[in-house]
Amino acid sequence: MSVILKFRKEEFTVASGLTVRKALEEINIPPDSVLPTRNGELITEDEILHEGDVIRLVAVISGG
Repeated sequence: MSVILKFRKEEFTVASGLTVRKALEEINIPPDSVLPTRNGELITEDEILHEGDVIRLVAVISGG
């Protein structure tokens, strides 16, 4: 039972049933550094990940 997280050219596999935040912590990506999307739609950090989900992580860019 797994979920795939895609960030840039990397893919990470985590267990389903985790929140987005917990999954990001497990793969050592700071939750405030990315925007998670599922099927092209933004999802929140407290969203539960389900079996077969593919989550794309978009880097947050800030400028000044």
